[in-house]
Amino acid sequence: MKTAALIIHLERAEKRGEHVRALIKRLPIEAEIIDAIDAKEMSAGEIDSIYSRSLHKPHYPFALRPSEIACFQSHRKAWATIAERNLDAGLIIEDDVDIDDEAFTAQLELALGSIQPNDYIRFPRWTRGEQGPTIARKDGHSIMEPRLPGLGMQMQLVGREAAASLLKATERFDRPVDTTIQMRWLHPVRILSARPITIREIDFDLGGTVVQGKDKSLGGRLKREILRPYYRVALNLYSRLRRA
Repeated sequence: MKTAALIIHLERAEKRGEHVRALIKRLPIEAEIIDAIDAKEMSAGEIDSIYSRSLHKPHYPFALRPSEIACFQSHRKAWATIAERNLDAGLIIEDDVDIDDEAFTAQLELALGSIQPNDYIRFPRWTRGEQGPTIARKDGHSIMEPRLPGLGMQMQLVGREAAASLLKATERFDRPVDTTIQMRWLHPVRILSARPITIREIDFDLGGTVVQGKDKSLGGRLKREILRPYYRVALNLYSRLRRA
């Protein structure tokens, strides 16, 4: 099987770079850095060419920050790499992720042995909210198919056909990449999830987040706290209706 790990890394995040170079040596498959799209270098015209509000239902209640748009484009760059190199699967990793070496190696082996070309296997940082049938199991590790995939883009094993399908479905987008993945009526990709948890996010150990432009006002925070659960309910209901 032709595989590679693709670590999305923003070059100016120097402390994260040290972690990434160490992680490359520890990963059980060949790994390389994919240069992340830098929100600070994106022009208004570039943003307008790919992002538009309210493209899909249920409508996403927030305008995307430039950093969220750049994050989406960085993942699309990784999907394009998988498709263009004709990899059987690519392991996409964000640069603030660490692994439990032995447990993760066993879990990745199960995932590589189970993945189909149109599969997308999440390695989540938590199990919150994901429920569904198990499709593969070995030595205490499993792969399950959640009815509604969880959020987060820390690490995913993406099949070649899945990468191509996601690229096609997201030529324009209106919400963050993780909740777009949840909208399975937009794409034919089978979304799976690995168990148990074998990765962790260490952004605070690496100097904190590189995301810029968060709304820190009291009104902005309250609006998000109110609208987030509303959107989750709407998405869940819409997902059930589309599956019916």
